[in-house]
Amino acid sequence: MEENRTKLIGAARKAFAEKGYSAASMDDLTAAVGLTRGALYHNFGDKRGLLAAVVHQIDTEMAFRAKAIGEGVAGDWNALLAEGIAYIEMALDPEVQRIVLLDGPAVLGDPSQWPSQSHCLEVTRIKVERLIADGIVKPVDAEAAARLLSGTALNAALWVAASDNPKDVLPKVIEAFEAFATGLLARPA
Repeated sequence: MEENRTKLIGAARKAFAEKGYSAASMDDLTAAVGLTRGALYHNFGDKRGLLAAVVHQIDTEMAFRAKAIGEGVAGDWNALLAEGIAYIEMALDPEVQRIVLLDGPAVLGDPSQWPSQSHCLEVTRIKVERLIADGIVKPVDAEAAARLLSGTALNAALWVAASDNPKDVLPKVIEAFEAFATGLLARPA
């Protein structure tokens, strides 16, 4: 059963990236991996459930990539900022752009309510708490700060993805994100 799930997610990921959610045919997708619509319905309920699984997989990969980038930067504050910027920059990736940032919200609703986003929020809250305890970030409510940082990065990525010229929008977004985020610092950068 896990093998079927993996096959379906892989095929859907390819189809959704190439054609978009609405144009991707479930018959073509299942036939491409030698399965039936029944296997799709059994594993995911429907096409929307399959999209949710694909979005979760990609969004989780995005979080791991951002974390790896943050780990390569000196200092907890700089790492947190680098992770947010990395997430925003991923909006230029065509697969991320189409599946996670355009089709995902249109079909699945508010991304801040997705399980993968909830996990990222919790990780960010813990980092903010540590930064507050170390006197790097102002003594504000850690959850509020984490929600604002995460929400800003998410909405910035959504804007980049939806813009007519993402590469032109990206530097403006990053500059504003950095300016917003540094407002949380206890001492000016």
